[in-house]
Amino acid sequence: MNILMLLAPFSVGLGLVALGAFWWTLGHKQYEDPQGDAARILIEDGQDRPL
Repeated sequence: MNILMLLAPFSVGLGLVALGAFWWTLGHKQYEDPQGDAARILIEDGQDRPL
């Protein structure tokens, strides 16, 4: 029973950290152009090739 006293606050804290990380990604516009990112992988340019 004592382990619940430790794990319950830990899981709530971990959930709050995950929620904070999600809000951070929203604030830094990580989800602005998903279609452009999907199409960008198909563009072939010489910048991505190894030397």
